[in-house]
Amino acid sequence: MLGTRGVGGRLMHVVATAGHVDHGKSTLVRALTGMEPDRLAEERRRGLTIELGYAWTELPSGERLAFVDVPGHERFLATMLAGAGPAPAVMFVVAADEGWMPQSEEHLVALETLGVRHGLLVVTRADLAEPAAAMERARARLAAGGLGGAEALVVSGRTGQGLDELRRALDRLVAGLPVPDHRAPVRLWIDRAFTVRGSGTVVTGTLPAGTITAGDELDLGGVPARVRALECLKEPVASVTGVARVALNLRGMRGRGDPCRGLALVTPDAWTYTDLVDVRLSPSGPEGDGPRWPGEPEVDGLGGGGSRVPGGDTGPEGSWEHIPEAFGGEGRPEGWDAGDLPGRLTAHIGSAAVVCDVRPLGGRIARLRLAGRLPLHAGDVLLLRDPGRDRGEVRVLARANVLDPRPPDLRRRGAARERAAELAAAPPDAASLLRTHLLLRTRDLVAMGCAPGRPVCGDWHVDPAHWSMLEERLPEVVRRHASAHPLEPGMPVEAARHELALPDRRLVAALLRPPLAPEAGRIVSGSSARPVLPVPVVRAVERLGAELSARPFLAPEAGRLAELGLGPRELAAAVRAGALLRVADGIVLLPGADVLAGRVLARLPQPFTVSQARQALGTSRRVAVPLLEHLDERGLTERVDEVHRRCRPHAGQGSRGITPVTGSGGMGRRTPEGDGS
Repeated sequence: MLGTRGVGGRLMHVVATAGHVDHGKSTLVRALTGMEPDRLAEERRRGLTIELGYAWTELPSGERLAFVDVPGHERFLATMLAGAGPAPAVMFVVAADEGWMPQSEEHLVALETLGVRHGLLVVTRADLAEPAAAMERARARLAAGGLGGAEALVVSGRTGQGLDELRRALDRLVAGLPVPDHRAPVRLWIDRAFTVRGSGTVVTGTLPAGTITAGDELDLGGVPARVRALECLKEPVASVTGVARVALNLRGMRGRGDPCRGLALVTPDAWTYTDLVDVRLSPSGPEGDGPRWPGEPEVDGLGGGGSRVPGGDTGPEGSWEHIPEAFGGEGRPEGWDAGDLPGRLTAHIGSAAVVCDVRPLGGRIARLRLAGRLPLHAGDVLLLRDPGRDRGEVRVLARANVLDPRPPDLRRRGAARERAAELAAAPPDAASLLRTHLLLRTRDLVAMGCAPGRPVCGDWHVDPAHWSMLEERLPEVVRRHASAHPLEPGMPVEAARHELALPDRRLVAALLRPPLAPEAGRIVSGSSARPVLPVPVVRAVERLGAELSARPFLAPEAGRLAELGLGPRELAAAVRAGALLRVADGIVLLPGADVLAGRVLARLPQPFTVSQARQALGTSRRVAVPLLEHLDERGLTERVDEVHRRCRPHAGQGSRGITPVTGSGGMGRRTPEGDGS
């Protein structure tokens, strides 16, 4: 089986071409590879690249290099972006006989805006004109941008001049490219889609990172698509790792819509499908510098004329000393912000191009509403283009760095301004997203493109400041609930979750700190302080105590308890407060009654029966049986056989002086020396 990266175990790289129309890009690719990049008959008839072309070759090092040949005509800028966008490096072509031209400029601005930092400058058609002037101008322009360090060569695709050195330069170029992460989630932007008889749907694209294996199930616009087979440079492979040109034969696409350029095959659940993003904008060009803006001086002479700079005359032919200022930030108004952009633009990423509405939020922060849903991560870069600009003007206007692919609603007055201030210096990372969303699951952070840290519980991640605030709020929330519902045994966890606006009850449990503790679905306080009973309950307990003072073991029945004002909730509250002793369901006595019963039973001949105990205690069998079981559990008595019990030795020690407290409804509890345990 063939290797997973490239073909046959050899490394593979992808380089896109760029440059003005008819400057020899396709001729150069043809000369380097021996393959025809122009696939369409109309392209060959007109000598004009219209669609993306693909060709490949083997470099002197033995590594494979695939070219994505892009059209240079101004009408096909969107196609150029679809081919060059996913490629990690560029071969920028300038013709010696024409020099720097308008589409040279627009292509370079687009590459700079996309952040392409690896490339070669190739001056072609050296057999038609002296290349020195074109080389000087092109190098000066590239020096003002992110490709200033590109190696420059002079070649002729027609005569073969310089091609061997170009091959060696390409080897040096690809050797310096960053190594992509083979474990990264897949996002393959489709640049071609077609049907093969007997095989079905086939799509192609440039895989920048990650690994695709035959049998994988990927996601295509929310529809599952299984990879039946793969090809890399026309050779079948079992799997392929980026960077690579790849063709995928998809299974299960019948009746689910036809794949097309601009869609992406992605790892399921690893990307956020969104049509609304918050972004930080910067003017097009390198690091936010690029073409002129309204009110900025015009720059002339790109194709052989002079150059006009702010406050200056047209410079002499070949004088480009002012290019960095004219194309860079020094020539741009300092106050540029999102409001300087048109309200509707076209956003490009990968091979996708979608119309978007631009809503300035403040400064360089904006919200983009996309006409279609795209799989995005925080940190992705969108190129914003104005296709309606006048001919000859650079149409690439801005770079949009995605800060949040799931932005919150902005409903309050002033919310947009607050959001802009929040994002002004925010990096596209998990901490920034949590500051906005407060709580996110691991899967959410992964889908938004951020490496999750340690969750607070389960798979939940919380903004640290918000978590601290919740830790402070919870005890107060529990106290308020206890005051409002004094008869309840504690605050229900679900009520606390709702009060704190938390999405999961497990988060409430993770917030609990002593003395708060979970118990039977409620939050209880483990502090030594007894809960305070409402006055009506205290008085009802006092009345009960008065009735039990003469016969302390004759627990009243439910009807009498209700008459006294002690329903189930009141009884439960009194028991929690230590004002009553629950012997069994519906049977309550005063605190200390169990110890007092043990003292009474200790005076009986041992062992004794239930009947004897009932008579000694002066109560009914309804009370005597559960009371004896309670004494067994406390260790005051123990069974001898099925009929008899006896008091355990020393069980009554320390119980002298124990008497029920009746004056305050049992609130005083017994003294430590009368604990009897």
